[in-house]
Amino acid sequence: MKVTAEAARRFLVARHFLSPARALAGGPDAVLEVLGRFGAIQFDPIAVAGRNHDLVLHARVARYEAAWCDELYERRAIFEATNKALSFVPTSEFPWFRHVMGRKGPRFHDAALVDNAKVAERVLERIRAEGPLSSRDFAPEPGATRDWFGMPENAVRSVLEAYTATGVLGLARRVGNLRYYDFLERLLPGEVLAQQVPELEQQRHKLLSRHRAHGLLAAAGAGGTFDRIGAPAIRKELHAELVEHGALAPVEVENVRGRRFVLAGELELLESPPEPAPSVAFIPPFDSLLWDTGLVESLFGFEHVWEGFFPPPKRRWGYYVLPILFGDRFVGRIEPRIDAAERRVKVLNVWWERGFAPRSAEGFHEAMHEALSAYRRFAGADRLEGAVL
Repeated sequence: MKVTAEAARRFLVARHFLSPARALAGGPDAVLEVLGRFGAIQFDPIAVAGRNHDLVLHARVARYEAAWCDELYERRAIFEATNKALSFVPTSEFPWFRHVMGRKGPRFHDAALVDNAKVAERVLERIRAEGPLSSRDFAPEPGATRDWFGMPENAVRSVLEAYTATGVLGLARRVGNLRYYDFLERLLPGEVLAQQVPELEQQRHKLLSRHRAHGLLAAAGAGGTFDRIGAPAIRKELHAELVEHGALAPVEVENVRGRRFVLAGELELLESPPEPAPSVAFIPPFDSLLWDTGLVESLFGFEHVWEGFFPPPKRRWGYYVLPILFGDRFVGRIEPRIDAAERRVKVLNVWWERGFAPRSAEGFHEAMHEALSAYRRFAGADRLEGAVL
């Protein structure tokens, strides 16, 4: 199958629930609809403009509220797992995520439990007796700390994360970015815990879930898309099986090197994607739509770079900047900051793509105004400061 770049672009925007933006109704159940299609949504604790998963959902779900994810935790409808990165995943898919690496790999977590064996024992005893606890519920423990990329982590936090990675504990709830842990058997339905899936099938499921999250990946992925799914040779074999069994279909996209793969059930949408709706969405930097930066540049003519790790003098844009999607094109970048104490959103800067005229582009002014109003409501702000248009 061969498609034009325009068709591929419109397809991606439509299957990502962005045509139009913020159109999925249904509250928490709409969140589950997004998760059902994507398989996972990446969590990131940086909250200066809203946390990544909240921004992903705000761009797609009507009048999204961050509390809805908390409600889904309480309903045991979602859980956290490492899927490319720390992500929210539907609880129904837990059996395919038993074999987890954690964010830091099994050797790191195994060592944390060995180095802090007495702390680990006390942590389990207290959670068993008292129910869900966070790292703040424990007094500082003497003993080893594990250093990860220059970031020291105390013994209790290391133990809690290690037990989560090894499937002993799970996340009961979050309060902001503070995590509360409990025994997995007290968190998930018995029928879900009882279902056993062979490790190779778990890896195949994870591989397919990355294709579900993006929609038009190459076999090799991009930017760590298929990290933590076995060795490259295993991934190649599993990918071939997904194509052979009809789960993935190869396509050629105009002006894009190499074959891409689409979910078989989405071929019809790729063949006849709808006209893009004239809406504006602010896309977070770790949104799965942006995973393949090379494809974003080929299809959209847009260079996506997250500059959070760059020193300020080397940033062309800013620390936490959201690409602006209008219809099926990226037209600029916006750098908002949420000031919860003052109940305000401050726009630090806006950068428009070369050749785009925001004041004269048909339909843009109204769509941008609607997007800013929706973002202010999402942020719980009474006012928005800073020049935009």
